[in-house]
Order: sequence, then C-alpha cells, then structure tokens
Amino acid sequence: MGFGIRRATVEDAETLSVLATRTFVETFGHLYPDEDLQAFLAEAYDVARQRLILGHRDYAVWLLEAGGVAIGHAAAGPCGLPHPDVRPGDGELKRLYLLREQQNCGWGSRLFETALAWLERDGPRTLWIGVWSENFGAQRFYARYGFTRVGEYEFPVGRVRDREFILKRPPLPA
Repeated sequence: MGFGIRRATVEDAETLSVLATRTFVETFGHLYPDEDLQAFLAEAYDVARQRLILGHRDYAVWLLEAGGVAIGHAAAGPCGLPHPDVRPGDGELKRLYLLREQQNCGWGSRLFETALAWLERDGPRTLWIGVWSENFGAQRFYARYGFTRVGEYEFPVGRVRDREFILKRPPLPA
C-alpha cells in the first residue's frame, strides 16, 4: 500500500471533515459528555468550515494517504494562541492527527515536517503549538523539534475546559 502526503484542496472538505472528526474522537472523545462532544464536532469539523479553511490563502492542510485513503492530516496557519508574545507573522501548527492504527510508524513525523517546511517557506520564524496537558507523547514529540512550554490556556469543548499547554520554538538559524 503506497503512502503519500499531499496538500488538500477545497474539494477535500468532506474527506477532511470525516477524518478530523474520527481522529479527534479516537484521541479525545472519552474526555467529554456526548452532548458537548457532538456540539464541538459539529462546529469545529463541519464540512463548510473545512471548505473555508481549505480555501483561505493563509492556511494549509495536508492529507496523509495510504492507497488513496486519507489516514492523517496536518493544518497550519497564522498563530491564534492566547499568549502575549505572539506577534504578527508567527506561525502555528493547528492540527496533527493520524488514525490510531497509523500512529508510531514515522508518517506523523513526515506530516509534521511538511507543515513546518510550509510554515517557514519564507524563512525562519517563531512557531507555536497548543497541546493538551495530558498528551505526554505529543509533548515529547514536539520537544524533539525544539518546542518548549511557555504558557497554558483553557480549550473549551462544550462545558469542559481542557488545560492546554502553549509550546513555542524561536526562529531557527537559516
């Protein structure tokens, strides 16, 4: 089965909606009451919202595919994290998810590196990531790429407020 990464287009909105919903539920679904989870998914991963993101010139999304089937995705764009050091021009990894059975096989790193390369396509800049405080594997993964914890915030999913860490990597020397 051939693996590949490609930049998603507006035509991929439905695929992205289904994949983003599935990966979020696999990863975090157990944390929330069903009513809160369903409301969050309907807003965050709605097909129309994915179409908007995919059509926006400041954002990019990539699909990881195996045999032509989407099994992971990454999204990047301008930083929107609530930290006082965020500056115009800073970039953010918005999402990095793979289906559970595809994790720990190296493709997550390739997908992440694709997003990093796009974020720094015009040269080195400050990069940011928000990560759930209990996702220790992701925190270790991002630390390997030079990201360090610089703050935290609350991420709402319905009535639940998750404690999220804000990670930052200063511009790397060119």
